[in-house]
Amino acid sequence: MESLVVPVLILLAVVAGVTVAYRATRKRSAAHPSDPAQPAASSLELARTAADRLSEDEHRRIYALIAQGQAMAAIKLYYEITGEGLRASRDAVGALAAHPQPYRRQEPAPAVEEDDDEPQRFPYRYRAIASKGDVTREVSSNMLNDEIYGRIRTLARSGDTEGAANALTRHSDISLTQAREFIALLDD
Repeated sequence: MESLVVPVLILLAVVAGVTVAYRATRKRSAAHPSDPAQPAASSLELARTAADRLSEDEHRRIYALIAQGQAMAAIKLYYEITGEGLRASRDAVGALAAHPQPYRRQEPAPAVEEDDDEPQRFPYRYRAIASKGDVTREVSSNMLNDEIYGRIRTLARSGDTEGAANALTRHSDISLTQAREFIALLDD
């Protein structure tokens, strides 16, 4: 029996050494990742980017929740607004809390000058519907699509109702008066 004690002690020493070496290697690789997917953005840059994705009302609501100490509710709201993942939403709200950002009005994108050629005709009819109260207007055209209608709505919401009405008449078969009535229902 005494002859087995020395080999068992040697075996235990080897197992302990291998375990210590394995743990040290894991700690080293966790502390220094060998291939980071993307460099992490600084917290200030993340806060600016996150604030730019919010409308004025959303910005106010997020900061109200942060000020009330309701971080989970702020993360949930940011997640619902932006559709980013939970981890990205958590990081964004944390950055917003650490680096408060004032609301900056989004500069409207400059209107893209369209060609003087005839608008493109699509193989389908696009329906745009606007309503306010009991008044509803519909425009149906095969010269409209989501992108063009989005530009028209952007023009209307930025205050250029005349430009939006002109663009709508160019991409549909309605009169300028009808287009103005339609656009008046868009600017909320």
